[in-house]
Amino acid sequence: MKQLKKSKRARRSAPVVPEIYRTDLGRMYAGTIEDALAGPVLSKAKGKVNLIVTSPPFPLVTKKQYGNETGETYLRWLQDLAPRLVELLTPDGSIVLEIGNAWVEGIPAMSTLPLEALLAFKKAGELYLCQHAICHNPARLPGPAAWVTVKRMRLKDTFTHVWWMSRTPWPKADNRRVLLPYSADMKRLLAKKTYNAGRRPSGHVISEEGFFADHGGSISANVIDLDTTARLPGSLLKLTGTTWDARYRDYCKAHDVPPHPARMQQGLPAFFIEYLTDKNDLVFDPFAGSNTTGAVAEELARRWIAIEARADYAEGSKGRFDRFTASPDLPKAIRKGSRNAAPAR
Repeated sequence: MKQLKKSKRARRSAPVVPEIYRTDLGRMYAGTIEDALAGPVLSKAKGKVNLIVTSPPFPLVTKKQYGNETGETYLRWLQDLAPRLVELLTPDGSIVLEIGNAWVEGIPAMSTLPLEALLAFKKAGELYLCQHAICHNPARLPGPAAWVTVKRMRLKDTFTHVWWMSRTPWPKADNRRVLLPYSADMKRLLAKKTYNAGRRPSGHVISEEGFFADHGGSISANVIDLDTTARLPGSLLKLTGTTWDARYRDYCKAHDVPPHPARMQQGLPAFFIEYLTDKNDLVFDPFAGSNTTGAVAEELARRWIAIEARADYAEGSKGRFDRFTASPDLPKAIRKGSRNAAPAR
């Protein structure tokens, strides 16, 4: 009886993380990840999430409007979240974190904080590092501007770190789902059924028929290139193109809500959702921003949950979907996308 009363009191005191809208396959909530983890929204999801794929606020030198932490505070914040996020995973589930590079304030030297934060997260969550990938986007603007375009002392920063982690070294994964189109040379080889077999200078021995089997494409590398559709798996080409983001921007403008300034490109979550999950699996993004992850999951027939600290960004993410149902019981401030409806990260 006492335990039942205690449970009821805990539910009453749990932070309210309101649902902003839902779709056929997912739900978007406005609130901090800390509040969501303390409440019923995510307690029901413990042990049921197949993939957490997210891009937490990067550890930049200065604070941004989307609520990034800085310095050692960032490292401790991300580290403290690790065990609580791991609890959500299925036994063969995965966590994919994208973190960008950072620079030491005032000097042309890179900070190791992003890598330190990833290592701290891995250790705190008792995770295996299944693979370290690079997300390459050569179309990014030159930066940091002071050292790249003004002083001309450094090279343009065009990649982010992507760590795929799991509680087991054997998580669900199938690289046949993310095969790349064969090159012209490989297509000719498959057609001719001839090439130079034998021992290579490296010592590798290539059999006479080792490359004659057509597997439907080549195995993806751990460098994910977002600049060209030629380097994306054929199964994900439908998620490319400027119209994907244009619809979102148009919605934000029409409804007078600010677009998220650091939107995740759809190719990144699409790659890992296709690679690491099956249809109807559950995907979770605890730092959803414009909810690229949820929209991609919906397109790929996966269920999803998304949490975004700022209600105006959550409101704007409706523009990612053709159909959604807005929650009728929301406070007026949140329905209009108020910047103050949920605390910034």
